[in-house]
Amino acid sequence: MPNAGMLECWNIAVEPRSPAKCLSALFQHSSIPAFGILFVCLPPSRTIPPVRDLIRNRQRELAAALGCEGTTAWRVLDEGLGHPCRLEWYDGAAVMWERVGAGAAPDPALIADALGIDPGLLFIKERRRQRDRQHGGQYQPLATDGAEREVGERGLRFAVNLGDYLDTGLFVDHRALRRAVGAAARGKRVLNLFAYTGAFSVHAAAGGAASTLTVDLSNTYLRWAERNLALNRLRGDHCCLKADCVRWLGDSHRERFDLIVCDPPTFSNSKAMAKSWEVERDQGWLLWRLWNLLAPGGTAWFSTNKQGFTLASGLPPFARVEEFVMLDPDVAGTVPHRCWSLVR
Repeated sequence: MPNAGMLECWNIAVEPRSPAKCLSALFQHSSIPAFGILFVCLPPSRTIPPVRDLIRNRQRELAAALGCEGTTAWRVLDEGLGHPCRLEWYDGAAVMWERVGAGAAPDPALIADALGIDPGLLFIKERRRQRDRQHGGQYQPLATDGAEREVGERGLRFAVNLGDYLDTGLFVDHRALRRAVGAAARGKRVLNLFAYTGAFSVHAAAGGAASTLTVDLSNTYLRWAERNLALNRLRGDHCCLKADCVRWLGDSHRERFDLIVCDPPTFSNSKAMAKSWEVERDQGWLLWRLWNLLAPGGTAWFSTNKQGFTLASGLPPFARVEEFVMLDPDVAGTVPHRCWSLVR
């Protein structure tokens, strides 16, 4: 018992997830004195700042980190970092993706104000689970006006469309891998499979590749790839081929490549394809075909955005297999595409 005339002091650490509940239970405890001083030690706050402040702070940090290298497109917010939505910046305009069933997204007017742009330059899209990246989803125009513009990435230019499709034409979370491909491409014969808008081919060509072959099933995306090559005045042996990549890989090819980039869809059952595709189920078949197309000493970069993907055992006899970790500041701490470097 404390001495008469003195106050008893208690020092209490409170559970961070429910401080109010803990304090309520504490005051009902029979051992707490009627009079005294209670020191409550609250843990450091883990709450995310208000959205306006969060966006402004992120924009300032990312502009300093990426803008100095000529990059003008990046991810401002990501749900994987505890943010309320996914938000990407495209050189004076932005896209916010709302996930169906994820609750209310931030007020678009607030986001536009935080970014310092007109509300008409904020494009809002709805994300659903896609069953087919080759057709459907990305290929279907959305009910918005077109918003074509150009953005920079390490001195290169890329066409994006923020209004007409689910995706914009440039995956910002693949930026680090594009940089690695460009750095490794000099003098190489490069194959870009499931090529989308050909951004890997642009980096490879700009990096001095001897040749690039860009393969995709979509005429829309191949025209987009050709435009990206033209924007950067990249001439030479840089070809675009319309083909079902699964069928094309199943055919016999005499040419060998020094560098292959392969970023297949997670799943596809498009009627234009020879058979259905599921990346985890079919990875063994795919990796053996990449092995066959590689020249000795060549490297295949295999990427997937499937959550929980595990690289199978029983791989072809690659000399080296290493996972490539993407650490650009706008996607650090998230779970972006996973990628492996496979050296023959």
